[in-house]
Amino acid sequence: MKPGAPHPCEDLCPPPAPDGGPPYGEAPDGELALLAKAIAHPARVRILRLLAERDTCVCGELVEALPLAQSTVSQHLKILKDAGLIRGEINPPQVCYCLEPAGLRRLKALLGSL
Repeated sequence: MKPGAPHPCEDLCPPPAPDGGPPYGEAPDGELALLAKAIAHPARVRILRLLAERDTCVCGELVEALPLAQSTVSQHLKILKDAGLIRGEINPPQVCYCLEPAGLRRLKALLGSL
């Protein structure tokens, strides 16, 4: 895809979520634990890297890029989405996934507070 060119899924991903609160305290510690659990599998880290490289992606492209079954990729995507690190929109027959910048910034802030 050419830089600056609109991605075919551009209109499908919802707008980014707002950033979270301060990175200290009991609630942020629990939040960090949940985010750490979401990235605790190498396949999920790879998915995040693939999405970062492509800006947005269709699930089928992710399945082709990973040595995993489609159902396994879908489960990893669900975990990342539930953690707020990616966002996606169903547009049958495709699901478009992209990074959630606010979630990634939150993860960085929480890790930086250690």
